Amino acid sequence: MAEVEDFDLRASILGFIARGLVRLIGCTLRYQFENEEVVLDKPPHGQVICGWHGRSFPYAYRFRGKGYWVIISLSRDGRIQKRVFEGLGYQIIRGSTGRGGVRALAEAITALKKGGTMALTPDGPRGPSGEVQPGVMVMAQKSGATLIPVGISARPRRLFRSWDRYLIPMPFARVFMKFGQPLTVPPKATEQEVEALRLQLQVEMLRLEAEAEAALGFSPK
Repeated sequence: MAEVEDFDLRASILGFIARGLVRLIGCTLRYQFENEEVVLDKPPHGQVICGWHGRSFPYAYRFRGKGYWVIISLSRDGRIQKRVFEGLGYQIIRGSTGRGGVRALAEAITALKKGGTMALTPDGPRGPSGEVQPGVMVMAQKSGATLIPVGISARPRRLFRSWDRYLIPMPFARVFMKFGQPLTVPPKATEQEVEALRLQLQVEMLRLEAEAEAALGFSPK
């Protein structure tokens, strides 16, 4: 059962403003894709598109209006994010590793088994940045869904001094999104095998982001 939230005026106002900014900037962006067909060819047991938390702005706008699922924390900031993503046409699951995580994981697995698509940030909401957390691996193993890594860059952009170096593209920026090959987690995989796949996904996401950065002329970190 979905949690009923008290009305939060601050979250409503900030969510409205943030959603407007995403739409205002997003409609000016010039997207370029590589290997996007792996996302369009949906498998029967769903798919999980995996992009880093700090690159979620162009990611969120690109997949708007498709009915994809996202997991948003139960924090106060999560209330703002909920309003933004709902306004962009996403389906929402509430929870995080710190609160409501088990229920959120169960709801996500159910949605994936029905053929849904999750748009997730495997290093969020608290990081460390660039490290895939175990939850997404459990999700894939229990549902049979494929994991699709994506690397994202934008130019020009602003990078904030947050834990995830959050990226906001400037109006009329070029956005490059490079998708990797889908990974699956066998239902009977051992802990060691799942860990190896987690590291494989992490390395692939970092590689794709580095290549997306290079495609737009940024030097390696």
